[in-house]
Amino acid sequence: MTARRRILALGGHDFDRRAGNDAICDLIVELAESPHPRICLLPTASGDPEDQIARFRRAFSERDALPHAISLFRLGDNPVDLRDELLSQDVIYAGGGSMLNLIAIWKAHALDEILRECWNEGILVVGQSAGGMCWFQGGITSSSGEPTVASGFGLLPGSACVHYLSEPVRRRHFLRAISSGELEPGLGLEDQTGALFEDTELVETVTARDGAAVWEVTPENAGAREVELHSRRLEDGRQPINDTRSDILELRQTLATRAGRRRSQRRRPGRLG
Repeated sequence: MTARRRILALGGHDFDRRAGNDAICDLIVELAESPHPRICLLPTASGDPEDQIARFRRAFSERDALPHAISLFRLGDNPVDLRDELLSQDVIYAGGGSMLNLIAIWKAHALDEILRECWNEGILVVGQSAGGMCWFQGGITSSSGEPTVASGFGLLPGSACVHYLSEPVRRRHFLRAISSGELEPGLGLEDQTGALFEDTELVETVTARDGAAVWEVTPENAGAREVELHSRRLEDGRQPINDTRSDILELRQTLATRAGRRRSQRRRPGRLG
């Protein structure tokens, strides 16, 4: 039986309780199709920050998943067989940050080849922001300051632009690049939205926040045309924390970080945080 090759590209997502983020975590667990899915975070694009890893562990531990993170920046202290570790997962989640750094570092570790193998084996690949754009032929990165066109790994056809309406300068560069032919037609992904691909076909777009959309962008005459796609609305019964006081959010973040550190100290030898 041929494995289903799936990629869920997210326009912007975090492991907190702000509107839409919990619903996306629920979707990832649902797509994993396992009662206790093994979910591995690759936080390379943002430099493997401990606070992000702690939030990730908390978010998916609450969902009866088995969260794990691989830090390429700490391999010298915690060596691991990258291929064996990644091929043992149900889900691989690529975090956001610098798309240029992500691609360069992954290639240095041959992770681009390993992740292609994981995808071919049917492991669900999820990515947000830079970790979502990198699977396409190209996208718009702000890694060097001003938004610019950057090449991706090319597992998926076309292009993508993340944080679509929240970063208007990035969107304008995307429209110009598609109009000029510098980028192939593609998707504009707002925060808390996603596009699910099976093999290389778009099968569904989703939105987890009121007013957030996925846009199809194609060249038209001397410009570019944007069409909002019909997206499935993800519902979440949890109360978002957008209105929670900043001091409470800071305390929760501190506690989550401490809990992540305690869990990392209890890991068996050879596992990374």
